[in-house]
Amino acid sequence: MTRRFKSILGVAVAIGLATGGLAAGVGQAQDMKFFRIGTGGTAGTYYPIGGLIANAISNPPGSRPCEEGGSCGVPGLVASALASNGSVANVNAINGGTLESGFAQSDVATWAQTGTGIWEGKPAASKLAAIANLYPESIHLVASAESGIKSVADLKGKRVSLDEPGSGTLVDARIILEGHGLAESDVQAEFLKPDQAADRMRDGAMDAFFFVGGFPAGAIAELASQHQITLVPIDGDSAAKIREKYPFFAADLVPAGTYEGVDGDVTTLSVGAQWVTSTDQPEDLVYGITKALWNDNTRKLLDSGHAKGKKIVKETALDGIGIPLHPGAERFYKEAGLLK
Repeated sequence: MTRRFKSILGVAVAIGLATGGLAAGVGQAQDMKFFRIGTGGTAGTYYPIGGLIANAISNPPGSRPCEEGGSCGVPGLVASALASNGSVANVNAINGGTLESGFAQSDVATWAQTGTGIWEGKPAASKLAAIANLYPESIHLVASAESGIKSVADLKGKRVSLDEPGSGTLVDARIILEGHGLAESDVQAEFLKPDQAADRMRDGAMDAFFFVGGFPAGAIAELASQHQITLVPIDGDSAAKIREKYPFFAADLVPAGTYEGVDGDVTTLSVGAQWVTSTDQPEDLVYGITKALWNDNTRKLLDSGHAKGKKIVKETALDGIGIPLHPGAERFYKEAGLLK
């Protein structure tokens, strides 16, 4: 990984401190369990969604029980959302045992677990297992309006950020370029997170950048409020051929008005955002976490906490998953009637 993970503890930790749960004696401390969720950059969608989920599944020692208006998470669990470089970095950290779980694009998770695609020639992350599919991640190709970029082909010779090494965005950006007959050497490639790329675009030093995530993305929304942008479509025959070659891509649409100044619908591609873990994690723990993810209290937090939270529904929890379910998650989905 190119950057140390930064730990951002969820609201649940503060609740535990306020109730004295973190200082209630050795007995309670021994019962406490920590569960980290690797997300992405703070300007993206993974990070706020991770914070919401960490809050929802946490139930530190000393918290009031759910039926008394307290936490409805896993008893004794303190979950935290960590900012990271994204999908590839999260998978590597889970595989290396330095993270309990993380978010990853469906393509990255499948390649890693099977040792194919970008993982070909490297040891497969054979213990990688899914907790849930969360929501579709749209591929954003953001261009400065003054750059004149109207299509992927127009990127040739332009200053384009493909995102940081370790991110799923970089993987997909390379696929998009290749699918439109461009090599990475055909653009002036830079490797920045979207907030950094947006800063460069404001300064007139960046023509376009890729971002894969749920809309609206904070960095893009902020940029659009200060600088005239174009959301470049990824469509037509080239996009169809990409979907045919890589079935984990789906056709997608960013609705008009999602970002200031983008007045029409923009056709693009998407991949699934998935929550993954390791089979080394205990079955009962992951069962409890999966159950907490889909309770009514979590539903309220997701619906009110982020625009993409409303897309995280139990009915699509198994969509597009190309890796095995964790046994604890599998047990929950069977009990819930979603899996035979």
